[in-house]
Amino acid sequence: MTTIMAVNNPAFTGQKAFSPNATAAELQALYDAPSANRAPERAMTYEDTVAKSFISFVVLLVGAAAGWIITSMNPALGSGMIMVAGIGAFVLAMVNIFKKEPVPALILAYAALEGVLLGGISLVFDAQWSGIVAQAVIATIVVVGVTLALFANGKIRASARATKIFFIAIIAYLVFSVVSLLMSAFGATSGTFGLNSVEIFGIPLGLIIGPLVILLAAYSLVLDFDMVQRGVQNKAPAKFAWTGAFSIMVTVVWLYMQILQFLAIARD
Repeated sequence: MTTIMAVNNPAFTGQKAFSPNATAAELQALYDAPSANRAPERAMTYEDTVAKSFISFVVLLVGAAAGWIITSMNPALGSGMIMVAGIGAFVLAMVNIFKKEPVPALILAYAALEGVLLGGISLVFDAQWSGIVAQAVIATIVVVGVTLALFANGKIRASARATKIFFIAIIAYLVFSVVSLLMSAFGATSGTFGLNSVEIFGIPLGLIIGPLVILLAAYSLVLDFDMVQRGVQNKAPAKFAWTGAFSIMVTVVWLYMQILQFLAIARD
């Protein structure tokens, strides 16, 4: 799901303002087009995206705190809550990804449900490996911060070749994850993390491919930042700052989960 958002987000690519191939005339016509019901909407800015991202992550963290507390107080209730939140978050993610225009209420609802899911899962991990959640959070912040700094300074940029390699790698990892999940479900693997627990020369497979997947998540962030940059440069309507915030949030959640799993395998 994050892959779809990062590589070819319909919410972005469905708009001329986010297309790198749009002509100047098309962009100007899109921006100047009159509205029958309201005044022309102001253009998207970086400040808009930062503000919407901040709001989204606050809601995510509130949901995570609720998921953590409820699961710690009542594990049975927490388990059911995690399952419901996971299904709801997935459905809302698909809705938000394929809507042509962002709906803030749906994005914040996704953030809340995803937060509950992350809170419950994080508690389970922290109960098994004490302190691992704090380590994963710090590592996630570091990766996001470094990636953003490098992108802002022009040190890294999305390119057609790199994105093609990224897309192929993501498909391969998706297939690997599905196979791992099915093998775990049918008892074909005995490790906690499915195929990631299988050892090659004494090293769990998850420790070998984990850093590569984290790099994929980091490049996914680059693609998110690139789409936001194009939206601002092409004067996309201000409401699409919510789309940028949603895309970044999805990628950061994916990054956090990959780091959490990698640390758990390393400490297992």
